[in-house]
Amino acid sequence: MSTLLFDEIVFGPIHSRRLGTSLGMNLLPYDGKVCSFNCIYCECGYNEDGRTKTALPDRKNVEAALEHKLLKLREENVKIDVITFAGNGEPTLHPHFAEIIDDTIELRNKYAPEAKISVLSNAMHIGKESVFNALKKIENNILKLDSAYIDTVNLIDQPNSPTYNIEKQVELLKKFKGYFILQTMFVRGSHNGKTVDNTTEKEIEGWLNIIKATHPKEVMIYTIDRETPEKNLEKVPLEELKTIGKKVEELGIKINIAG
Repeated sequence: MSTLLFDEIVFGPIHSRRLGTSLGMNLLPYDGKVCSFNCIYCECGYNEDGRTKTALPDRKNVEAALEHKLLKLREENVKIDVITFAGNGEPTLHPHFAEIIDDTIELRNKYAPEAKISVLSNAMHIGKESVFNALKKIENNILKLDSAYIDTVNLIDQPNSPTYNIEKQVELLKKFKGYFILQTMFVRGSHNGKTVDNTTEKEIEGWLNIIKATHPKEVMIYTIDRETPEKNLEKVPLEELKTIGKKVEELGIKINIAG
C-alpha cells in the first residue's frame, strides 16, 4: 500500500468532503504514524508500517508554521473554511495539544477570523482534562465512534488500550453536553478471516441508541474513499448512507454524509 503521510506541519489547503476548504495541521512525525487506534481503513496505513524515530514538532514550531502559512494565504487572498487537526495519527496525543489549540485560536482570530477550527479525533483521550477543555474551545470537535459494540470496534479500529470500552466512551461523550460532532466510518468486507460490517440492523440500532444518549450537535457519516491497508474492504453505497442518515435526522440531529 502507498500510504498517505503528511510531510509537513501545515499542509494544504485541500478540499475536504465534510468540511470544505481545509488547512491541515499535523502534530505527528512527518515520516511515520503515531496513533492509539490502528484502523483497518486508515489512509496512513497500519501503525507498524509507519514507525518513526522522528520527534513530534514542538509548540513553537507549530505556531511559527501556522502563522507563516496564514500570512501567505492572506497575501494571496485565499480563503479557508477551516483549520483541521488530523495528520499522521491522533492529534490529541501531542503533549502540548491544549496549548497548541490556544495558539491556533489566537492566530485564527488574527489572520482568518472567518475560519473554524476542527479536530478529527478517535476520542480515546477525551478523559484527559486538558484535552477535554481544549476540545470545548473549538467549533468542530469531531469524535469517532464506529460501532456501539466492542467486538466490532476491536475488529475495525483496533484500539491499543486493553481497557477501552464503549460504556466508558459514552459517559465521556456525555460530558460534552452535546457540544461535539460524532463521526462514523461505515465499511464492509473482511479482516483476518472475520466479517466486517457495521451497517447491519443490530449495528445501526445500537449506534442510534448511543446518539440518543449523547445527543451530538451533528453526526458525520462516511465510507472509504482511498486505498486502505486491509485490501478486503468495500465502500458502502451512498444510498445506504442516506438511509442511515435519515434515521439520524428523525432524532432531530443534523447529518453530514460523505459517500
